[in-house]
Amino acid sequence: METLAEKPSAASLTTLPSDDVRQIMWRFADRYELHMLIQSARGVARGPVARLVAAGGRNSHEWTEGKNSLLQHYDESGITAASLEPEQGGYIAGPKNLALALLAFELAWVDAGAATGSLAGNLGLAPIHERGTPEQREKYVSGAAPLKPGETRKQVRAAFALTEPIPFVGVETGMLAGKVRVAEWKEGEEPVLQVDKRGRFITNMGFANVVTAAVDSDDKRIKGSCMVILEEGDPGIWDRGTPTKKLVHQLSSTNDPVFNLKVPAHRIVGGYTIKDGVIIPNFSHGDVIEAVFRRTRVTVGLMTSAKLLSAVEPVILYQRRRFRGGQGAPGTPRYELGIQQKEDALHRLVDIWATGEASSSLGFEAARMFDELDPLEREKDRLLTEKKLTGRAATKEMSRAQNEALELLKSKKTSDDTLVRFALLDSLANVLCPACKLWNTGHGANMMREAVSLMGGYGVTEDCPGFLGQKWMDAQLEATYEGPEAVQRLQLSLTMTNELFLAQFRQWILEMRGFASERPGTGACALANAMRLWLWTLNHVQTATDADGVRLYHKSRQGVTFPLADALCWLLAARQFILDVAELETKGAENPALADGLAGTVNFFNDLCHVQCARAAGEVGRVCAEIVHGYNRHPAWDEKSCHACYCAEELSSLEGLIPGIDGSARAYSDVAETGENHPCKAGPCVSFAGLEEFIHLRAKLDGCLTGCRLAKDRAAESLTKVMTREALDYPV
Repeated sequence: METLAEKPSAASLTTLPSDDVRQIMWRFADRYELHMLIQSARGVARGPVARLVAAGGRNSHEWTEGKNSLLQHYDESGITAASLEPEQGGYIAGPKNLALALLAFELAWVDAGAATGSLAGNLGLAPIHERGTPEQREKYVSGAAPLKPGETRKQVRAAFALTEPIPFVGVETGMLAGKVRVAEWKEGEEPVLQVDKRGRFITNMGFANVVTAAVDSDDKRIKGSCMVILEEGDPGIWDRGTPTKKLVHQLSSTNDPVFNLKVPAHRIVGGYTIKDGVIIPNFSHGDVIEAVFRRTRVTVGLMTSAKLLSAVEPVILYQRRRFRGGQGAPGTPRYELGIQQKEDALHRLVDIWATGEASSSLGFEAARMFDELDPLEREKDRLLTEKKLTGRAATKEMSRAQNEALELLKSKKTSDDTLVRFALLDSLANVLCPACKLWNTGHGANMMREAVSLMGGYGVTEDCPGFLGQKWMDAQLEATYEGPEAVQRLQLSLTMTNELFLAQFRQWILEMRGFASERPGTGACALANAMRLWLWTLNHVQTATDADGVRLYHKSRQGVTFPLADALCWLLAARQFILDVAELETKGAENPALADGLAGTVNFFNDLCHVQCARAAGEVGRVCAEIVHGYNRHPAWDEKSCHACYCAEELSSLEGLIPGIDGSARAYSDVAETGENHPCKAGPCVSFAGLEEFIHLRAKLDGCLTGCRLAKDRAAESLTKVMTREALDYPV
């Protein structure tokens, strides 16, 4: 019987998605200041940045005059001030996670090094912004504002020095070779600290004049670790070090600096107290980077998403023009479509586009979530301070809020309690942040390789349209930024078991089932069942053991926890893509500029959703099946296992008593033929006792893939008809 999902779309995609489409999907249609920021950033990215790349600016490791000129463009366009509060010289009030995400997206559309160079200044100031004292924020964050006419102050250019020289770099952020000790401490005066730090892969060090450095105590008079603000001009050694010989992100400055400086103790980020002659920093370096990275990781993830979506148009142009100049006159399929006559090329581009959309949806949702979470977190901190709750008392109060939040979810009610609202949102943010960073950059880098391969040999040339070869290489670095993939998987393995997150995840399953009824062409049915399968597997492994009786779900059992974390990322990205397309369909009708092409765009995006949901379901099914079955030992041909097998002679004798048993047994059991001890295979068939629900869910999931390839065919056909520009809007 024909279903609604199988009916061909009445309208198809006519043009590539416009800014109006993106503003609705990513929920900033009503924010004019972000529209202007995007236009300013786009002008810089597709102007000075693109010209610098096209002129070979990526061919040197040094911080050249041409690269340095970008700083002025960032200042003049408003990029530098985008992270500042209005009273600090900025122009966007309130949280700025979405603003910075959109900014990075626009710059990375052309070159990720340029995006990194811009964002690294924000990263250098982020420890001060998130955990600094009011005085530190006033001096350094406000000092980063571009100079106004007539101002003679020195503008702050910041860098963030966390990583250490090999072997520590990229291994463990808790292992700090950098040290701090008391240089002098005169009676009645502020202590002076001696900071010794050798950095590795420190961005912006070619020009930075302020550095926030992570150090560990090397003195019994200082407790634990902290971050310290260093200034160029402090007494001692300020050595920018040699430029890192990167293969990627060459438009950002990266050096291996050496610092050995004396600084006053009030430079400890967040301040300190003194107890019994010991300096106690208010925040450890771990406290600071946790607050910083849980936000900035999202932005890095979106840099890879921008690459994928930026690859779509260059690939289409290349595919259509591949055979022009040879055989085939204008108007013939060979001339007009080129490689797009072949299904494989189209299907692979559909996968790239679907990944770009889903990863963008996930990233921008995470950015919006942090914009909502930031003021709640500050209010939460204020309330706990007001109640004088610290340590265990504060933990107990938050535990109360979490329990209340769980009860509210069960009763489907809402609450005005700040702590409850924070607990709900924080449980989601703790999952979405590492998921976005892990999936966008990890799977995104793999899909960028696909994009390059679709350009043929052109893809690995310096003048490839859209700079796709460089973007592919850049994506490899983004997968390691702010913690490599193992760090994200480890964090997910801890946060995705949070009761509050799982309670909301169960609601999402019902939500997707509703979407499957209202919008059957989105693949929401397959996604909902994939979510059920993942949740069943997570619950199963938390109590199950392997063949040797060892627990399956454990921090060190990364063969279980890490794949489940990967599988969750696929689900989160596909779900958010569906929600964004639904938003477009609902709100797009209100925008007159979208009136003509909205139906076709929505139909195309629905097909992309279906493709992405099918891929997500496949990944989840594979991972869950491997984990549920893979830790059981396969039956062997021993006496115990063989006891359950039939012999051919036995079946023949029973056939007279029980008609049909011969055929039934051969279909569902192992049968040893005459003259054989057992069938020729590894051992008796595996029993599924206790796993019946899993087997049912897995079979149901496979059936829900019905129609996904038809959706892919429709999306592929749209690629042959969509209008594009004659040339990209930036030089190659």
